[in-house]
Amino acid sequence: MEIANPSNTKDILRKHNLQLKKSLGQNFLIDNNILNKIVETADLTEEDTVIEIGPGIGSLTQKMAETGARVIAVELDDRLIPVLKESLNVYNNIEIVHGDALEVDFSELVDGSFKLVANLPYYITTPIIMRLLEEGFDVEKIVVMIQKEVGERMVASPGGKDYGILSIGVQYHSNPEIAFVVPPTVFIPQPKVESVVIDLKVKEEQNLEVVDEEFFFKVVKSAFHQRRKTIRNSLSKAPYMNLNRDLIDQALEEVGIDPRRRAEKLSIETFAQLSNALFNLTGGE
Repeated sequence: MEIANPSNTKDILRKHNLQLKKSLGQNFLIDNNILNKIVETADLTEEDTVIEIGPGIGSLTQKMAETGARVIAVELDDRLIPVLKESLNVYNNIEIVHGDALEVDFSELVDGSFKLVANLPYYITTPIIMRLLEEGFDVEKIVVMIQKEVGERMVASPGGKDYGILSIGVQYHSNPEIAFVVPPTVFIPQPKVESVVIDLKVKEEQNLEVVDEEFFFKVVKSAFHQRRKTIRNSLSKAPYMNLNRDLIDQALEEVGIDPRRRAEKLSIETFAQLSNALFNLTGGE
């Protein structure tokens, strides 16, 4: 049975008397073309292990299992566990895990590298992606459907309103690309916003020269604390760091940054140079 068929999806919901929870961001895909494009973007083969977060009733899970990949589906809503087990019982390459993706240890689920593919609930998009990128899991690729606005911030270049802390955080760890736009009409129920599928190719090696990663992100966070102010004022007034104004001026001059520029104008490479200069001047304090 093809789960993503609209009538089949409705039948499953009716059979199990399921009322979708807005609090869990439950919007189920009912378009096979979109599902096929997601699987194609993920480039799944039977050699892959893929973790899915929030499988719902299993429409994407089913499509991924058909590639032969090992699929581990992590679902928070305990009402959906028996639904998934029943709908997907013909596949021997699917494992259903009841758990919270914000807390589960992915390295315990997978011995080795994995891909993360999901139609993510919007409310956990950023924390889930940043957790996967920052906590050292052996993830090689992340392909997720997210709110279009958030996807545009992840891929944003310097100079625009979308560029900020999230852009730099994602681009520090990966090479992000919006694969395609998804209209609200392919979901039950329909969300009020457009979605995108974003493809994050996780960097095997860091190509930025950063003396201290934690200090780098403190500088970035401080620079965007009041994004309408100049970089000089933002750094001197941010609560995350206690930076001496003279040292800020010295670091800005050393890197060749006009102190009147705003943080949104600085590339990630320039932020790396600035954080290194400040670290060397302050000793990381």
